[in-house]
Amino acid sequence: MPVYYYSSASGMVRQFCERLCEGTPRQAFDLSVREVRKSVPEGRWVLVTPSYKTGNPGNDTIPEAVRRFLRDPVTRRRMVGVMGSGNRNFGAHYQAASRQISAISGRPLLFEFELQGTAWDIADARAILERLDAEVAAHA
Repeated sequence: MPVYYYSSASGMVRQFCERLCEGTPRQAFDLSVREVRKSVPEGRWVLVTPSYKTGNPGNDTIPEAVRRFLRDPVTRRRMVGVMGSGNRNFGAHYQAASRQISAISGRPLLFEFELQGTAWDIADARAILERLDAEVAAHA
């Protein structure tokens, strides 16, 4: 199951996704690339998104690239779940984007990690994706 992600200039989510897919046949697609953002996944996929503290409680924390990608109804329908990166220093804004997307889409929040994640986070996220792969294969 491929992973679609957005990473800011810090590259922390990119680092997480690259490590997540390293040594596996799994692909990671960067939503900061226009062609990727305008594409439609061919099958089931998982979103990995950061959350940002905007300083404005009424302002969304969902990155614009993620918002644009999710505009397509087929893309939204094929999304299996969401993983989120956040910074605990953001308090109530920690994981706000992944939690909002999960609530709006009705898809599960699969995993949360801080910043670029740890080696344990990578192992846990891989196990979740492998379980999802097996579930999708069993229903195919």
